Amino acid sequence: MKPIVIRVKSQSPKSPKAIGETMMDVSRWPEFEGYSFLPGIESAAFETQTNNWVGTRIRVCNKDGSKHIEEIVEWIPDQRIVLRFQEFQSPLRRFASHFLETWEFSREGAETTILRSMAMYPKGILGWLLLKPISGLMRKAFQRQAERGF
Repeated sequence: MKPIVIRVKSQSPKSPKAIGETMMDVSRWPEFEGYSFLPGIESAAFETQTNNWVGTRIRVCNKDGSKHIEEIVEWIPDQRIVLRFQEFQSPLRRFASHFLETWEFSREGAETTILRSMAMYPKGILGWLLLKPISGLMRKAFQRQAERGF
């Protein structure tokens, strides 16, 4: 089934490399507050950490008690970072196979343009019906985080 995709564009005075370094500071992950009934992050910890970041796995505990794994599948810090959300707990595991979060960077002068997107892969029509409203909440959560500066 075709993924549900959201996109948020923002600007940052930080370089792409500095943004990547901030992303890998898991002590800051609870700054993601979620939106409405979409939970924020309670804590995050490295389960596996690699030298070049690709293959690094981060266990995420959300404020609603749910957990999942985020694995870095692409790390080109000046251009693009991709994380795969997987190993969801029920009930989400019944409705989604995985999510892909992509951060794309372009530097212009003293500003970095960030295009942050998420593709949510539903399991069937029921999954699509559940994920569609959740995607709107995720977009709002991304926008809020971008406004606060990442």
